[in-house]
Amino acid sequence: MRAKFRRYAALALWAILAQQAIAADRLPGTQPLTMQGDVAAQMVAGVDQFLLSEIAAARSNRGAHWQWDFSSPEKHKQAIAANRTRLAHLLGVREERIPFDAPHLLATIDAPALVAHGDGFDVYAVRWPVLPNLHGEGLLLQPSKGKIVADVVAVPDADQTPEQIAGLADGLPPESQFARRLAESGCRVIIPTLVSRQLAKRNGRANLSNREFVYRTSFVQGRHVIGFEIQKILACVDWFAKSGDVDIGVIGYGEGGMLALYSAALDDRIGRVCVSGYVAPRETIWQEPISRNVFGRLQRYGDAELLSMIWPRTCVVERSAHPAVTLPGEGGAPAQITTPTDEAVAAELARVANADHLIVDPAKGDPQTRTCGRMLAEFLPVGATLKADSTGKIAVLQTLDFAARQQRQMQEIDDYDQQLLAVNDKVRAEFLKGLDTSSVDAYERSVAKYRDIFYDDVIGRFDRPLLPFNAQSRKSWETDKWIGYEVKLDVFPGVFAYGVLMLPKDLRPEERRPVVVCQHGLEGRPTDLFDGTKSAYNNFAADLCERGYIVFAPQNLYIGQDDFRTLQRKSNALGKTLFSTIVPQHQQIVNWLKEQPGVDPERIAFYGLSYGGKSAMRIPALVTDYCLSICSGDFNDWVLKTASSRHKFSYVWTGEYEIYEFDLGGTFNYAEMAALICPRPFMVERGHFDGCGDDEFIAWEYAKVRNLYQARLHLTDRTEIEFFIGGHEIHSQGTFAFLGKHLSWPK
Repeated sequence: MRAKFRRYAALALWAILAQQAIAADRLPGTQPLTMQGDVAAQMVAGVDQFLLSEIAAARSNRGAHWQWDFSSPEKHKQAIAANRTRLAHLLGVREERIPFDAPHLLATIDAPALVAHGDGFDVYAVRWPVLPNLHGEGLLLQPSKGKIVADVVAVPDADQTPEQIAGLADGLPPESQFARRLAESGCRVIIPTLVSRQLAKRNGRANLSNREFVYRTSFVQGRHVIGFEIQKILACVDWFAKSGDVDIGVIGYGEGGMLALYSAALDDRIGRVCVSGYVAPRETIWQEPISRNVFGRLQRYGDAELLSMIWPRTCVVERSAHPAVTLPGEGGAPAQITTPTDEAVAAELARVANADHLIVDPAKGDPQTRTCGRMLAEFLPVGATLKADSTGKIAVLQTLDFAARQQRQMQEIDDYDQQLLAVNDKVRAEFLKGLDTSSVDAYERSVAKYRDIFYDDVIGRFDRPLLPFNAQSRKSWETDKWIGYEVKLDVFPGVFAYGVLMLPKDLRPEERRPVVVCQHGLEGRPTDLFDGTKSAYNNFAADLCERGYIVFAPQNLYIGQDDFRTLQRKSNALGKTLFSTIVPQHQQIVNWLKEQPGVDPERIAFYGLSYGGKSAMRIPALVTDYCLSICSGDFNDWVLKTASSRHKFSYVWTGEYEIYEFDLGGTFNYAEMAALICPRPFMVERGHFDGCGDDEFIAWEYAKVRNLYQARLHLTDRTEIEFFIGGHEIHSQGTFAFLGKHLSWPK
């Protein structure tokens, strides 16, 4: 009786405080919210500063991931083995390459393979197998006399052709034609073609570089344009290792320098490497072309760590001017490449764990005018001599079709990615085979480890505690049915959660009502859900509140165009995503809601449209305090939607360059995300004419969800899909009934 009396006394006190707070224009237990201006923009700016501080901290924290041992080459190899395996995985270097005896000569009756004669070498058009139906293609510079002194893969920048660095085409000064100079000095040289940075309208929509286009179809499937090109280089190394007993080297400039560095870090058979126009601090990698975006790069791998992995093999670092690149961001990711200062490069080189294998350009002169080629003599093996630069003309016998070769290279990678789409279902089924569906209890135990994998490896988890709420509020809206309060909560340093709490006016002190967290879409705001200005939302937050639900409408981060999209770029560098911040924001929101009088902590639901529907797949999968989730206008065969170059609804053609999440293809499509929500209720709301996808693909993916809930776990009433005649909008029919059934409201 005393406990019951204390409870009623507390409720009565809350009622008094609530009336006082209404008069004072704020909620009980909160401080006044005084923030003015665009709160959403301030939220994005705060997260931006938080991420920049995390990037700065990653540099000093990187050493915790390494246990260097330079006492012998074998012990060094063992010490870096785990990080080497991880790096290959992140770069998408996963499949076994196809062995071959020699590159194929590319010839027809009208166009023989012999392309040119140089000073002591012949040039052939060649092609070599790498992966099923995927080939490298470029030039082979074969010495025509004397002994081969070294086998070399020479890699141009992405905006250079093999012909330019071989001296067959205009565009580079003689000192920068490093493939030609190595061939003149007795090296056998093979030059792969890289995917270029040429811009083009894709399907009449986003203006993307060739490299970004390939990046998009690859990244979500755990592959990468970088990884495919590394595989082409290593396939040449396979051939060299099989066919000769001379040193194997890789040399590259710009994008080619990047590939040379990665390749040598991964493969000990590369006895010497030259990196030109690339080495720099990578803390601003989010400003570079998105095709350089390697998930989690800055957690473990600065350029210094990659250089340390090459020890004790010879590594030449030439501090030449980097390619000058600016990408405009006309639907693609805006980016630039500039030449770092000598001081910045020196600082990065100073971090190399053991630098006695490095030969570094002394960096004399203007870094903007230095050109690659100065360090070629250092790159050659002992006993070999760099021939004095000649001006002798190369006899060009035929001119190859550069554009057609570029298109073939792009098309093969795209075809490979589209083939991956066809088998990813089986890969994910194998990945999730540890789920135990013998009972609901067994399932909940077995799904926990997959939830951790999803959080740690896909979404990315910030391993830091949530701050105290420091809750602030102010009354900002009132109708005859409800009162709306802006609420701000601290999350991480500089990071806060913000939203609108809508309280029905008929809420009695002794009641515990369900809460529906209503989530806006791309570029949205909480007000869109209740002020009647955006028809797609059908005023559903206000409607729910008028039906007696407590409603919370959070502001999510996806607002401000490039301002928020660069948050994804910064997050990716740390092995994180936008949702690495959004999930803790929602956890803090739920934690705070559960402490509010009038809230039933066991009945807090999530309902979102569009990007809010995307949130409905990811947030409740990780914030298990959400008792159910409704995904509206987003549920899809998500991997297909983000990686397909065959469907009009694909994100490949659009400006949402931040939408890509690494390696979902082999881990968590939407059915697998729903499996993390299961056994909690889950619903899909789908308009037949919603352009986010086609009915058949939504139904295909949802059928797996229904099979899990109903056929395997016998939860026959916990999942539904509603198709309605309409578009990209809240329908409010089946979903409201679903909420009523599972939240037991109205009573």
